[in-house]
Amino acid sequence: MEEITNKIEYNNALNRVNLLMKKGEDNLTDADAESITLLASKIQAFEKVHYPFPMPKTIADMVELKMFEKKINRVGLATMLGIDAPKLSQIMNGKRKPDLTFLKAVHQKLGIDGNFILERI
Repeated sequence: MEEITNKIEYNNALNRVNLLMKKGEDNLTDADAESITLLASKIQAFEKVHYPFPMPKTIADMVELKMFEKKINRVGLATMLGIDAPKLSQIMNGKRKPDLTFLKAVHQKLGIDGNFILERI
């Protein structure tokens, strides 16, 4: 199968993956698993062009995204960053400006790009 070029092909690929997944992991053949991998790659390529995920606009939004990706809550994040939970809450709610300690920690611990941070402070 070539790359997905339109919405019909995209929907067909999604349906094919769903049908294969309904078999259950234990019932998939090696060919099924290979098909899923190939289709998923093509679906992702199509979505990247036609349904781009919006980039967070603020540092707090980016931190929220990283929290979601890492499946951590604010208490866990405060511990990870080495700051008090109330301070984190104030920064995330826009009641306090992020300080250098916070910015350095989110860069190092969450991997938030330094340029992204600098452009938003």
